[in-house]
Amino acid sequence: MKLAIQIPCYNEEETLPQTLDDLPRPEHINGVDEIVVVVIDDGCRDRTVEVAREWGMRNKVPMVIAHHTRNRGLAAAFQTGLNTSLSLDADIIVNTDADNQYPGQSIPELVQPIVLRQADMVIADRQTDLIEHFSFVKKKFQRLGSMAVRIFSGSTVPDAVSGFRPFSRETALTLNVVTRYTYTVETIFQASKKNLAITSIPIFTNPVTRESRLVKGVWNYVKRMGATIVRIYAMHEPLKAFFYFSIPFFLVGAFAVGRFLWFTVAEHNGSIGHIQSLLLGSASLIIGFLIMLFGLIADLISNNRRLVEDTLFRVKKMEFEMDKQKTRETDLLDEIRQLRADLGITRTTVPVPTPSTIANGNGNGNGNGQSKPKVASLRGVTRVEEIEVESIKE
Repeated sequence: MKLAIQIPCYNEEETLPQTLDDLPRPEHINGVDEIVVVVIDDGCRDRTVEVAREWGMRNKVPMVIAHHTRNRGLAAAFQTGLNTSLSLDADIIVNTDADNQYPGQSIPELVQPIVLRQADMVIADRQTDLIEHFSFVKKKFQRLGSMAVRIFSGSTVPDAVSGFRPFSRETALTLNVVTRYTYTVETIFQASKKNLAITSIPIFTNPVTRESRLVKGVWNYVKRMGATIVRIYAMHEPLKAFFYFSIPFFLVGAFAVGRFLWFTVAEHNGSIGHIQSLLLGSASLIIGFLIMLFGLIADLISNNRRLVEDTLFRVKKMEFEMDKQKTRETDLLDEIRQLRADLGITRTTVPVPTPSTIANGNGNGNGNGQSKPKVASLRGVTRVEEIEVESIKE
């Protein structure tokens, strides 16, 4: 199996080397034959890219660096990492942070449920109650937030916002992150609603190296994460979400109309009073009914979204399979070219593509008998560079 370790980075030149040094080697992971490191440059303005490139050349570790022209946020960097790893034909994809919060030594244990086909996604449980630099308030909100995710998503994940998580290839193909703030909660919702197997493994985090850039304050984080949970729940369960939202209007309307009827019957004077209750109750019932109608329409749109997601899954799978086939064809052409050179054949009746035609899209060979793995074109990524460690001499 091929394992891709993706690391989203934004100005991480100080902590990235330590994070890379902690990554395991293939011989340390049962069932894994090859490891490639995918570094996502999310518009870094320091030496993060140079540090990653130097580390890859120095340690002879296969590395791919995907670049964004500007900082697009953690969720976009995560999706870019998934797309790049899939284009590299990775069987398992592990996402970790560049600030060395997560121990790289835990990767072998985390990927084993996927290697053994016991899980589709594994989430590292940081055991937040044991993290010393977390305040009491932050620990409580972490627990409440994870509980809310478990309730609304139907999962059993104890640490919902942990970003240290491996995915199987099929799972990565099904994930489509649409929120801009963070990917952690949304991927749990998507995996749970698609009945994928999710499991958690407890880990111990490393000492803090810097303040979190995602959490700019407890209340700010709670507000944004709460809005994210509501938005994602409404996207996946719109009928339930709109029904819950309409309940207060139905209750107020029923109470107001009931009050009007009660006093109308009880007074027995033939006059119609308490018309305000009737108007308020009617308006509330109409609003509740309209909300339920919007929920029904949203549910129909949600069903259409599932069909679109299934189509997108098949299209992405076909695209990556076509890239693999093109790579195999290019490798074969390179072998034929090398064989012709070895045999001294200068003329042939079979036209063989030249390196220029291969570079123009008919292959990805480098013209010297060696093939270079193809990286598919990725939306929103300016360029993808590969560190060719195989050419380094001792």
